[in-house]
Amino acid sequence: MTAPPRLARPGGTREDDDAGLVAASLDDAEQFTAVYDRHFAAVYRYVAGRLGRDAADDVVAETFLAAFRRRAAFDPGRGAVRPWLFGFATKLIAQHRRVETRRYRALARLGPEPDPGGHEDSVTTSVTAERMQPALARALAGLSRKDRDVVLLKALGQLTHEEIATVLGIPYGTVGSRLNRARRRLRAELPAHEIDTEGA
Repeated sequence: MTAPPRLARPGGTREDDDAGLVAASLDDAEQFTAVYDRHFAAVYRYVAGRLGRDAADDVVAETFLAAFRRRAAFDPGRGAVRPWLFGFATKLIAQHRRVETRRYRALARLGPEPDPGGHEDSVTTSVTAERMQPALARALAGLSRKDRDVVLLKALGQLTHEEIATVLGIPYGTVGSRLNRARRRLRAELPAHEIDTEGA
């Protein structure tokens, strides 16, 4: 799986290039490797932030396998490759809701998980909320599934409102209303220094 990613056409965008790679993978499956290489880290960060590292490996593998199997159905007119991948990841996370909620409750009781030691794990840990403060974990556990999805797609996935709407199949305005509701709840439950609600 080492096919080099093809460069975007002059005047094209990375989104166009990603869509081109998905289309090319219908005839040459190795082209999908470039999609994996480009988006693995972001999808992994999102999944690990929600489910922890132990579950993330399997869920991320399932995410890319599901995307590969459904690549013929990808429609660039309905959105870019990145939110398309996050859609698969979010649906798979939904099958692990109890794991996610138990994880947040455990973090609320026990505090941050220990530093795993290795550089790669250390980087992943620092950016996936593995070391989140107990109050934040407790507050996230208390959010509804729909509100938590929106908050964490924004905070961990770093998706735009438009991309989140695509991932969840909801109107753009609903993203804003859910995000505002979740922010209000998080602000009410957390000291100001424990979460950057503007970044979420």
